[in-house]
Amino acid sequence: MTDLSLSVDRIIKAPRKAVFEAWLSPEMLKKFMLPGPDMSVPSANTDPREGGRFEIIMKPESGEIPHAGTYREISPHDRIVFTWESPYSVDDSTVTLDFADADGGTHLKLTHVRFLSEETRDNHEAGWGRILVALVDTLAEENA
Repeated sequence: MTDLSLSVDRIIKAPRKAVFEAWLSPEMLKKFMLPGPDMSVPSANTDPREGGRFEIIMKPESGEIPHAGTYREISPHDRIVFTWESPYSVDDSTVTLDFADADGGTHLKLTHVRFLSEETRDNHEAGWGRILVALVDTLAEENA
C-alpha cells in the first residue's frame, strides 16, 4: 500500500517567508508540530540544508514518538521536500511543502507520499491537518 498519498492545503495569513522559515526553525517546530491533543514537542533540531537532517520528539500523554528525516530540497520560500521517518512510516516516505502567495498571506500545500496502510495515511492526514492549524495559530501569535 506504499503508493498511498495525502494532500492538505491551508491559506495562512502570514508572509510566505515567515511560513517557509517556520518549517526550518527548531523553536517554531516545537510550537506547532502537534498532531494530536495534549501533545508537546520537548525536542526539535534541524540542519536546514539539502542533505541536512532534522529530529523532532513528539510527546503524547505517555511515551515519546521520535520523528526524523533528511532535507532533499530547500528552495527558499517556494518548496521544502524531506523524508519522513517515524515508527509509523515506511522507507522513502516523503513530505513536500509548496508555498505560494495568496490573497492576504500564503497558500501552503502539504503532500505526503508512501504509507503502510490506508489507516496510517488517514491518521497522518488528520495529524497534518492539526499541525497546520497549530502553525496558523503560532504564526498569528508571533505577528500579534
